[in-house]
Amino acid sequence: MKQTKLTPFIYFLNIVLIILFNSNDMQAFQNTSLPGAERPELYLYQLQGKNVGIVANQTSILTQSNNKHVVDFLLEKGVKVKKVFVPEHGFRGQADAGEKVDNTVDSKTGLPIISLYGNNKKPKPEQIADLDILIFDLQDVGVRFYTYISTMHYLMEAAAENNKKVIIFDRPNPNGSYIAGPVLKKGFESFVGMHPIPVVHGLTVGELAQMINGEKWLKGGLKADLEVIPVGNWDHQKVYNLPVKPSPNLPNDLSIKLYPSTCFFEGTIVSLGRGTHFPFQVYGYPDPKYGDFTFTPVSIDGMSKNPPHQDKKCYGVDLRGESMTHEFTLKYLLDAYHKSGKGQAFFNNYFNTLAGTDQLKKMIMEGKTEAEITASWLDDLEKYESLRARYLMYN
Repeated sequence: MKQTKLTPFIYFLNIVLIILFNSNDMQAFQNTSLPGAERPELYLYQLQGKNVGIVANQTSILTQSNNKHVVDFLLEKGVKVKKVFVPEHGFRGQADAGEKVDNTVDSKTGLPIISLYGNNKKPKPEQIADLDILIFDLQDVGVRFYTYISTMHYLMEAAAENNKKVIIFDRPNPNGSYIAGPVLKKGFESFVGMHPIPVVHGLTVGELAQMINGEKWLKGGLKADLEVIPVGNWDHQKVYNLPVKPSPNLPNDLSIKLYPSTCFFEGTIVSLGRGTHFPFQVYGYPDPKYGDFTFTPVSIDGMSKNPPHQDKKCYGVDLRGESMTHEFTLKYLLDAYHKSGKGQAFFNNYFNTLAGTDQLKKMIMEGKTEAEITASWLDDLEKYESLRARYLMYN
């Protein structure tokens, strides 16, 4: 077969194309945010020869390594991972919200799985006695009542009490571009709100961990021996699409954007769509006056086994057309409250716990507008913004 020779022009063109393709690949890589777990050059050397425990779940993956789980990655690198601690929803993320998570054994690695949700929210001294380093690698969504940050708090506290080092593998905050909502008041602390921060706190878990340490919010004012492995190529204004749903009822990016606004329905008689495949993206009640959109919550294994208003047709509003630039609002809550006409009976005992204050409920019942309610938070938010600025790691 006759071999075709490249003319100088064709040869030059090929070189240009190769450079362009490589440049595009490099640009795509540079535009990709790298969670702390994906930057092993910053942490692997510290783990060699150490006994390691890790808080992880289905979000603890390395997307640059074909979604390999961080536990599998560490084991492959010769790290002595001794046990895995898991938060609400369990290791594979299949437990319902509030459902007890049991201790078990991981079928793939044979590692013991220790629940930090249920009666044992804080690692016990005997559970970490044989460990040198505790790693935290969970994908948070930047909202105060999302319980992964409470698990982090208790991990740091246990580490501080038992002289263990904590390494946070930081991850981007998909709601990290702003702050909003009431700041939690003293006396309203719970597992869905442990810190005096607003509903939308605008911090990564690494930044919040440093705030917890710096403000001495751990019991007794203790400080953990803490290191944060930072996210690469990310800042608070950069959009981050989660590669894995962070929990069973946050199935997509829009649900995560709406979550700060619609989660308040957990403290009311209204359904936010648990028992559907679009939770936190709708709201309704079994009464036509709530809206024209209808949905019927049913038991869904792995998402919601016993949803509110199960098997009842609910009428309400479909929010799936909302913009991905959505930010926190009270308009859905106020809309449902006024349509209900139920006053105090609209709320349940969980509402003030979620709000972190009793003032929001009082102002709603007094007929205050959204503008009037949010104005009442401004002083607290300004003070918090100054506090937040001291702990920001990303521009």
